[in-house]
Amino acid sequence: MDSTSEPALLAPPMSHFEVDAQNARSRRYSLAFRDIAEGARLWRLGFTLGWLDIKLKYRGSMLGPFWLTLSTAIMIGAMGTLYSVLFHMDVHAYLPFLATSLVMWNAIGGLVGEACTTFTMSEGTIRAMRMPFFVHVVRVVVRTVIQLAHNLPVIIGVFWFFHSWPGLVAWRAIPGLGLWTLDAVAACFFLGALCARFRDVPPIVGSIMQIAFYITPVIWRPEQLGRKGRFLPLNPFDSLLEIVRAPLLGHHAGWQCYAFAIGYSLLFMLITTALFARVRSRLAFWL
Repeated sequence: MDSTSEPALLAPPMSHFEVDAQNARSRRYSLAFRDIAEGARLWRLGFTLGWLDIKLKYRGSMLGPFWLTLSTAIMIGAMGTLYSVLFHMDVHAYLPFLATSLVMWNAIGGLVGEACTTFTMSEGTIRAMRMPFFVHVVRVVVRTVIQLAHNLPVIIGVFWFFHSWPGLVAWRAIPGLGLWTLDAVAACFFLGALCARFRDVPPIVGSIMQIAFYITPVIWRPEQLGRKGRFLPLNPFDSLLEIVRAPLLGHHAGWQCYAFAIGYSLLFMLITTALFARVRSRLAFWL
């Protein structure tokens, strides 16, 4: 090949504008990851704020957060009796499924609702002092975990009543809960940023979650769909719910379920990272 044609094969040099844009993009991601790292070092502050939110919410109440436990138990008992008749299922097999599904779904739905207020709820703090946004995310996640812990006795009570203990396979739910935690952090960043910019997003999210409740096997079993159940993996909530629910019911979630759950989570985290890196510097001005 003629040497005179070699320069044509070389990529054209980047303009100053492209170099500046690339440097700005790298700096945005660097600042976003620094925010998370600095917030992780302040995890005790986030934990304390989340714990205080629970204490203040139920201050002056006789049962405190256990009102949530009582209401969940009554709802599961009423729905379990009714739907076991409607779906023609044995209550001994259906009620443990319903209790586990509803408690786990309430945790997901509660987290999504709380995530919408991640930054707007802390508007005064964000404006008054410089603090990593990740601290506010930890605050919401801790608050949701505490509320979930108050509902776990309902599941244990149902298992005890029907003698349907899952056994050692229940420990397999721990990796699923770990994935839930990462998704919870991503949801707080993603929905918190969107709702800070667009205040009409929370009602839209609430409507979507209401629809998701009915199309996700929470009050009905996946087997009831028959052959059409093969479309369930298209619902991200189904895979995420099953990797925790199946071990708690003494079953093994299939590898496909884990694959879909991890795939959806990775995609969601990548989108959230790109969004947070882009809007981090504007969040305080949107509040």
